[in-house]
Amino acid sequence: MSQNLAFADYAVFIIYFVVVSTYGYMIYRKREKNEHDAKAYFLAEGTLTWWAIGASLIASNISAEQFIGMSGEGFFLGVAVAAYEWIAAIALIIIAIWFIPVYLKNKIYTMPQFLKTRYNESTALIMAVFWLFLYVFVNLTSILYLGAVAINGLAGGEYLHAIMIGLAVFALLISLGGMKVVAYTDVIQVAVLIIGGLVTSYIALTTVGHYFGFGQDAIAGFKVLMEKAPEHFKMIIPRPTATSSQLEINKYLTFPGMMSYLAGIWIINLNYWGCNQYITQRALGADLQTARTGILFAGMLKLLMPLIVMLPGIAAFVLYENGHLPHLVGGKDGAYSAMLTFLPTGLKGLSVAALTAAIVASLAGKVNSISTIYTLDVHKKYIQKNATDRAQVNIGKYAVFAAMVLAVMFTWNDLLGIGGVGGFTYIQKYTGFISPGVFAMFILGMFWKRTTGTAAIVGVISGFLLSVFFNEFAPAILGNETLLYTAWPNGKGGFEIPFHICMGLSFLFTMLLMVGISFAGPKVNPKAFELDTEMFKVKPQTTVLIVITLLIICALYVKFW
Repeated sequence: MSQNLAFADYAVFIIYFVVVSTYGYMIYRKREKNEHDAKAYFLAEGTLTWWAIGASLIASNISAEQFIGMSGEGFFLGVAVAAYEWIAAIALIIIAIWFIPVYLKNKIYTMPQFLKTRYNESTALIMAVFWLFLYVFVNLTSILYLGAVAINGLAGGEYLHAIMIGLAVFALLISLGGMKVVAYTDVIQVAVLIIGGLVTSYIALTTVGHYFGFGQDAIAGFKVLMEKAPEHFKMIIPRPTATSSQLEINKYLTFPGMMSYLAGIWIINLNYWGCNQYITQRALGADLQTARTGILFAGMLKLLMPLIVMLPGIAAFVLYENGHLPHLVGGKDGAYSAMLTFLPTGLKGLSVAALTAAIVASLAGKVNSISTIYTLDVHKKYIQKNATDRAQVNIGKYAVFAAMVLAVMFTWNDLLGIGGVGGFTYIQKYTGFISPGVFAMFILGMFWKRTTGTAAIVGVISGFLLSVFFNEFAPAILGNETLLYTAWPNGKGGFEIPFHICMGLSFLFTMLLMVGISFAGPKVNPKAFELDTEMFKVKPQTTVLIVITLLIICALYVKFW
């Protein structure tokens, strides 16, 4: 282990651990008088500040799949992968203006509660059970596995299971304290994450500058990246032609140029940020202005993320292509870990702390959401209807523990095959199959009164089935050319439709089906939300934040178009 990390690295990491643990304990002691208040435990109702909400959103979102997976995509695709982050910033603006007011106006605390209030109890129960399985067996396991693998590689490659247990226990210590402890420790986590990530990116650029004769100059290093890999600094991946190489086709399959912006990447972001208990829970206990400001703050932080999680991947590509990085363990997903090897003693410990902060914050946020959905939407409604606040908090803690144990068990020997496809691909594949149906169900439920409960159930099921069809069967059935899409050889003996296009088609046909079923239903829906236009108005300071964010995104797209 000492061959990778020195005493100073361990010291930095231990300091990080002690600071986060101590601060978390202090927050826990402050809320002890509300120890058995269910809403205080699950939502930290009314106590989170805007900066805590924003930081917690980012800390929960950025995890090992971003550090490792998106850095790998930076190695493979380049700056185009930054679209996930920059479009997310726009999506957060949309959520802040139009989605959050609907939730808060109708006193929504969980996503299944939204479905019960708007549609019916059957829809809510189906999705509650589904989300529990998805969060435990897809999200939680992949975060834990990828995080353990990444840290294990830096620690010498012999401690995978010990690191896995350590991450799980650390996350448990934080999450058992409830949402307030999770959110406020996330402020430290995101600070460590950003500082450590920026240090890694800076060292990556100075390393490139050094190898190409410019000394320890980060700006010169960035210019070298643009000169040596100009194709990595284009936001739009060109559509392949008959003479394109398999590598060019694979890039298009991953991010199909302008077609990504027509639907796919918007569905991914709006569903993730606006219809996801794991994310929205941070804002559901706050007042509207605090929630909005926190979400917009998260959107501004999102603008920084490509610099942290993507740039080291491009640096690794340039060094690798020019013989300065002869061995890349794990292919493109090894890009971030490879760049950490260039860090000096002490700073390597800071980067490991940043990676750990991202993993632990995501694990804690995820199990807190699992606990909330299980306790409020399953246990209290169907198992123990008269549960007191004290009982709900205790059940929530048991759920936290059970979820983490299950995740460790299924990750222990990679039972779900996460390592076989890569964690980032694993998450995108299995959550992307249901995103079109879920997003259609939410967006129509919020803003179209005629949408019925029958349409919602049919929509979420048809969205999944259509996703399966377009991803797995359409290329073989319809051939490789149609009006709406193009299927390309995937290098494995078959054809494939780009993932984003599949999502767009699934969403389009799901929406049409739901609209048709709703028109066939009752003309007046007594469960429709009454929307007050006043609740969508924004204050001047909020408008300023929105304009600044949009101007920065426009400038970035103009630069790298």
